[in-house]
Amino acid sequence: MGTFKKPAALLLPAVLLMTLLAGCQSDSAAPAATPSAESTAEAAATAAPEASATPTEEPAATEAAATAAQASATPAASAGSSEAIKEGTIEKEGNVVLKELAFVYKDHTIALSDIVDDAKLESMLGKATAKKSHTYSLDDGKNMDTLIGRTENTYTFPGLEIKTIDTGDGKQFYIFNMKITDPKYTTVRNIKVGDSLDTLKKAYPEGKLTGDGGSEKEDDYRFAPSNYVDYMLFHVKGEKIESISISTLLD
Repeated sequence: MGTFKKPAALLLPAVLLMTLLAGCQSDSAAPAATPSAESTAEAAATAAPEASATPTEEPAATEAAATAAQASATPAASAGSSEAIKEGTIEKEGNVVLKELAFVYKDHTIALSDIVDDAKLESMLGKATAKKSHTYSLDDGKNMDTLIGRTENTYTFPGLEIKTIDTGDGKQFYIFNMKITDPKYTTVRNIKVGDSLDTLKKAYPEGKLTGDGGSEKEDDYRFAPSNYVDYMLFHVKGEKIESISISTLLD
């Protein structure tokens, strides 16, 4: 009996020690395995702003994309002229005309490309002393194939000749050429036949002589405010303006 009591006495302390160690290990592992209610609430609060940030960013991105699309859809030339009107032109009596390529007589301004007829010209300039008409054809010897079927009218007034051509329908006619030889007809910059070359250059500094010029030579001073098609030509002889032609090239 004394032999068995001693091992039992030694075994009991060992069992108690192992039990204490196991309890310590379970207490230290518990916080890591199961998060507390407080930590769970903090995690949820942290995640909530991140989740709500996405919707607020999407409208901003959508608005930026819409702005960019609108900018790309706006024509770059809208500030210039969406109707593509030539530089230096104005709308006059329903027609787009070259403002500079015109002459003034009494209270009337008559410009290149104006739509006119016999009655309208007579109301502004008086009755024409002569009128000629020509309809272009294949056998007219003028070699103007692009104008075949169209009619040209030539009106003669004292010191002035005006040519018109129909727009293609045979009903409306527009001015394509005017030649002035009388000082009573002035340009919109108040230049007239008989003015000096120096006066002309001051009034139309954008123009230039087409030849060498010179006091004893004849020359032409060309002024084209918009393009090479529409122009004003001052014929100069002896440094004086002898005639003024206002023209557009016909297609």
